[in-house]
Amino acid sequence: MQVSFVARLLALMLLFGAACTAFAQTSYPAKPIRFLVGFPPGGTNDIVARAVAPRFSEYLGQSVVIENRGGANASIATDLVAHAAPDGYTILLVAPGHATNPALLKLNFDSVNDFAFITLLAESQNLLVVHPSLPAHSVKALIALSKRRPGDINYGSSGTGTTVHLSAELFQYMTGVKWVHIPYKGGGPGLIALMAGEVSLYFGNVPTVIRQARAGKVRAVATTGLKRTPAAPDIPTVAESGVPGYEVTTAYGMAAPAKTPRAILDRLHTDIVRALNAPDTRERLLGLGADPVGNSPEQYTAFMKNEIAKWAKVIKAAGIKGE
Repeated sequence: MQVSFVARLLALMLLFGAACTAFAQTSYPAKPIRFLVGFPPGGTNDIVARAVAPRFSEYLGQSVVIENRGGANASIATDLVAHAAPDGYTILLVAPGHATNPALLKLNFDSVNDFAFITLLAESQNLLVVHPSLPAHSVKALIALSKRRPGDINYGSSGTGTTVHLSAELFQYMTGVKWVHIPYKGGGPGLIALMAGEVSLYFGNVPTVIRQARAGKVRAVATTGLKRTPAAPDIPTVAESGVPGYEVTTAYGMAAPAKTPRAILDRLHTDIVRALNAPDTRERLLGLGADPVGNSPEQYTAFMKNEIAKWAKVIKAAGIKGE
């Protein structure tokens, strides 16, 4: 009799748990969602987040509130998400620096195990732009000028360890030129510094710098992919301009805290992929030079693991230290 009572009690507990889970699934999301971006407004991370947020919010049926928490190459925002409640109400715009930070910074989180990776949102190239006063209109001319003035030319970046920074480091490594690095707290501030003449050149993410290049406020020299970007097909690549094999691309994704229920992750994945496939979102991203992706959580997790391992080797070989 006692065994039968225990069995019935366990069955009731399982049914109750299932009912609670079902209720949570049907009620989510019941309030606005925080979408943390690890850089100030104006940079590519912020641009990508704001490009996908309107449709994402529409499909979720709740407001998606973008919250800019800049600093430490996005690791401040990343830390906040890593330690947030795993309830689907705090998500992260995964910056390219997520793959480089483990090799550069002392982090209070595990860059893989503390996150549930949802999808790769978009990929883009960087664009080498120079201040109009710099007498270099091509990669070859820039290399020649830099070798005549070693250590005399400053370049800006969106922070140490970002792909903007590593683009310049790789260029120096492959060409033998020597520049001086001036890091800023984000792509927007870095671009402003270039336009103001505080630095002479900048490897900005295409979505950040393409408008200023088209307006003639900075001079576009080359892109960093192996193929020309559809956003600026008239601009050659660094590789085709005299530095064969040179390639740097940037990736932006979405993640939630680890242990977020699978049902919530599935809902987030379904609606963000719908948002990426919406014609207006795709058109906006492509026009800015960012290619929409929208892969599976498993594919994105494998991608992030590979990126972290790849950049750790590059950073060690180049002797780059975190600041």
